[in-house]
Amino acid sequence: MTRHLVRRAAELPEPPFGQLGYRRTELVGEGDGSVHTGFGVCELRPDGRVPAHVHSYEESFHILDGTVVLDVPEGSHLLEEGDYGILPTGVPHAWRGAGDTVARWADMLAPVPRARYGHDTQAVRDLPARHPVRIDVRDPRTRSFGHFEPAQMDPSKQSQDLLAVSASMRTALLVYSGITVKMMVDGDLGAVASTMFMVQYAPDGVAGTHDHPFEETYYFLEGEADAVFDGETYRLGPGDCAWAGAGCVHGFANAGQGKLRWLETQAPQPPSRHSYRFTRDWEYLREALES
Repeated sequence: MTRHLVRRAAELPEPPFGQLGYRRTELVGEGDGSVHTGFGVCELRPDGRVPAHVHSYEESFHILDGTVVLDVPEGSHLLEEGDYGILPTGVPHAWRGAGDTVARWADMLAPVPRARYGHDTQAVRDLPARHPVRIDVRDPRTRSFGHFEPAQMDPSKQSQDLLAVSASMRTALLVYSGITVKMMVDGDLGAVASTMFMVQYAPDGVAGTHDHPFEETYYFLEGEADAVFDGETYRLGPGDCAWAGAGCVHGFANAGQGKLRWLETQAPQPPSRHSYRFTRDWEYLREALES
């Protein structure tokens, strides 16, 4: 049984834009054996739109480039590169094009949409197209959204001024063995089925082989990685995507001299204990018992 997949940017199909100026490239879905993860890259022309609808899954997003308007019952939001957020299950929403270029965003859908149920999406009555406002991460009324800047991955630049632009601990970094992690979407934002976060490796960054009781997706943004999935090694770079199912043994190393960065998702949300099962720990135990 295949427990992982790799999709390279150069080999991805380019679906045509629909009549409303929208298209989505599916990178992980039901046909890949995923149960908890739908992942793709969406594109919307400046004059395009996605009419109001609801899902039977939660949808997290991260704006990769361009500008787009998101309409929800509470109001309309102008989203730009670096913005991210969560749309809970059953929340009506619509997308509108904005700016002068095509907007691109990554979306994480959990659990995976099912083709036999119409991809678990239902059209609903149009939402008011109000004047869109920018996300204010300090405003509790927009607590389901956030904003990411690459500087937030640099521990030396975490000044009080930077920390003050968040109403929570979402600016906090986890730093270990040449790896920096910044949480974006989790239970603090209202997600219940998944997480989304940014990962950065220093030139000497390495994560030894391990597996999880959940699925992970990796969308590479900067640098090059040597990735291992169940004993198979891949060189991955910007625009490439990989998925590791539950139980897939995987690990990463920075293959370049600069920074390596990717967007990562997990579904379902990790348990409070035993989220990681490192190969090295069990090899250590085996050797200790044998001696």
